Amino acid sequence: MSYSIEDLKHLMSRLRDPRTGCPWDLRQTFRTIVPHTLEEAHEVADAIEQADYPHLQDELGDLLFQVIFYGQMGKEEGHFDFDSIVDNLVQKLIRRHPHVFPEGTLDSEVDPDNRPGVEEINASWERIKAEERASAPNQDSADSPPSRLEGIARTLPAMARAEKLQRRASRHGFDWPTVEPVFDKLHEEIDELKEAWQNAQTDPSAEDDVEDELGDLLFVCVNLARFMKINPDQALRRTNAKFEARFRAIEHRLTSEGREMEQETLKALDEIWQSVKGVEKRST
Repeated sequence: MSYSIEDLKHLMSRLRDPRTGCPWDLRQTFRTIVPHTLEEAHEVADAIEQADYPHLQDELGDLLFQVIFYGQMGKEEGHFDFDSIVDNLVQKLIRRHPHVFPEGTLDSEVDPDNRPGVEEINASWERIKAEERASAPNQDSADSPPSRLEGIARTLPAMARAEKLQRRASRHGFDWPTVEPVFDKLHEEIDELKEAWQNAQTDPSAEDDVEDELGDLLFVCVNLARFMKINPDQALRRTNAKFEARFRAIEHRLTSEGREMEQETLKALDEIWQSVKGVEKRST
């Protein structure tokens, strides 16, 4: 027997049944579920990075369950349900893909010999999204026009939100012309961070300046990654994994030699670190 999406929706309603449901599930609200949603999304990403596809299937199921959960709570409060989530999604995707659904219906098809190019498709996608943002209620103020940065979630991880802000601004002409000025800006921000740090050593009130300058430096790094067509979060995850592997190799070396890390000098630890890097280079 194979279960369906309808079975999953029924299971969710059973879990939230006030009389016979699960006490934990009944206590949950939209806000309390958010951390679980973020955790499940990260676990999906981790399974993909590890190419662990059997585990990925399991994690995707957990992520889908989050949407089912929101749909059930939305139904209980009269906001929406899972079916309306799906309906809204299908309508939106049809609307945003006129190069696939030319008549605005799911059954309509485009002539494969007259499909637009990638640049035209991207321009159309952004135009349609801009129209959607313009027609949506303005979250900032009823008296001001919608910002061109409207719709970029404030709850996104800071690095991901920085990239989205930069990409959106770039589409409206607010961007560096080439990557060279970004490198110049990077050096400028490093100098300003050094100056702020030095000032903070004698003036505690300048500590906020250090945080501001460090934020500016990270923002420029995201800009640099964007110009190089590198996902900054993915690049940092790779570095995290590399650091962890090298650190574990140091631990393994010390353990095999009967040595304790805390009793070693930084110079001795760095020598092992460099030898581990040398092994990595020879193995690639």
